[in-house]
Amino acid sequence: MSWKEYFLAAVIVNIFQMAIAFTIFSLQGVLPLNPQGFPGLSWDLAFMQVVSFATNTNLQHYNGEGNCIQLPNCSNLTGVPGLSYLSQMMAVQFLQFTSAATGISVAIAMIRGFIAHSKGMGNFYVDFTRSLTRILLPLCFVASLVFVGLGVPQTLTGYQVVTTVEGATTRATQAILVGPVASLVGIMQLGTNGGGYFGANSAYPFQNPNPPSDIFQIFLMLLIPTSLCFVFGQLIGKKRESRPILWGAYALFALDLLIAFTPSFSVVGPGMEVRFGGFFSVFWTVVTTAVTTGSVNASLSSMNPLVVLSSFNGMLIQATPGGKGVGLMYMVMFIVLTVFIVGLMSGRTPEYLGMKITPRDVKLVMIAFLVHPLIILIPTVLAFSTGAASAIGVGTNSIGFTRIFYEFTTAAANNGSDFLGASANTPFFNISTGIVMLLGRFVPIGLLLALGGSMINRKRLTTDVGVRTDSFLFSIVIVGSILVLVLLTFFPFLAIGPIREFFQGRVNGF
Repeated sequence: MSWKEYFLAAVIVNIFQMAIAFTIFSLQGVLPLNPQGFPGLSWDLAFMQVVSFATNTNLQHYNGEGNCIQLPNCSNLTGVPGLSYLSQMMAVQFLQFTSAATGISVAIAMIRGFIAHSKGMGNFYVDFTRSLTRILLPLCFVASLVFVGLGVPQTLTGYQVVTTVEGATTRATQAILVGPVASLVGIMQLGTNGGGYFGANSAYPFQNPNPPSDIFQIFLMLLIPTSLCFVFGQLIGKKRESRPILWGAYALFALDLLIAFTPSFSVVGPGMEVRFGGFFSVFWTVVTTAVTTGSVNASLSSMNPLVVLSSFNGMLIQATPGGKGVGLMYMVMFIVLTVFIVGLMSGRTPEYLGMKITPRDVKLVMIAFLVHPLIILIPTVLAFSTGAASAIGVGTNSIGFTRIFYEFTTAAANNGSDFLGASANTPFFNISTGIVMLLGRFVPIGLLLALGGSMINRKRLTTDVGVRTDSFLFSIVIVGSILVLVLLTFFPFLAIGPIREFFQGRVNGF
């Protein structure tokens, strides 16, 4: 396939999958495997959620368990919507597999464009099938068994109502919220999806019961994005070229950790899970935004503003090491930009892997880079100017700005962690975040596939006249150029959000 055919095939397959999931979400009230009796989702929430899961974002404006706190059957309850077992398996988990496979496929296709004597970008349907059957399904099967062994439930029986310790005198009962949880946790972390079975995500004991399960989930999040750094060098036949990608990604990751752990992490604030403590809660938060997973094991509102700032860094850069597939594509984008900038500064010919970087290449990567701030900043301003933010109780102070800014940043980065949760279940936020997620996913993919396609059959130089791109020094230059580009773009907004919040907290004795 050409890059256009490959991209079109990916879009068509994803649209078809979204249509299936939209139907399931809307009609779950009359479909089987719904022992709690959850009604169908509203059209705007169903639209937002299918886009969220299909774009590997997994931003959730619902609670998976709904508001079923006391009763086994929720058909007569109103409030926060929930999902049936059928929706969790046939819509959520289904899209988590396919969106992860799409990300892996497009990354491999782009890499093929950089391979010497490449004949094309491959076939999307073949890559998509292989990603599912060779990578995701086998690994998730093993991961699900591990989670069951660690205490995560996997059942199709309804919620179990039990008598509490006070029940002897007050007849108090509690619904034990179970379901096919282990199978979802496996793909949500391995595929850097992040959408949890429960509203509290991996802070909920049945989704993340103990420290070993916590560490195993962190391992799954990092596995495929890190592996793809090595895949790049393996496929192009120059393993040394993986070094700047891996070193650059983890240097940025280490910087995020340094920022996050600058304040004391031993203090457990409200909303931080005491089973894991401050260290693992902060470490998880940095990992989940560095690889654009979006799952959480603690409330973001309990974190120090510097931890939130570190989360912003991961989502704004998207290459630390980023989500599976797309993170690698973004790193290659930054490499092309760095080679071009260094070439201008040193007077050398901008070239990468022996191929000259053309003005068209630079235009493609610059547009891919600029799409990100546009789809974040414009809806953030609209949320405040239209009153949509105040309608859900978000103020105009630094904390309120951070919450809205974070919402659209996590949507554009296809991350999914957020401050708003089910409170954002309004037509404005459902529609706006849905559009942002679509643009944030497919526009950069299309542009970077075009970049890979333009490299096919391009003449390669036999002598090194450009910058060496496999050295440790070049890794440092990449990190510097990424920080400069991102800081110049987003620093004013970070300054009036988490940075201002941090200094206000210092003044007030935070």
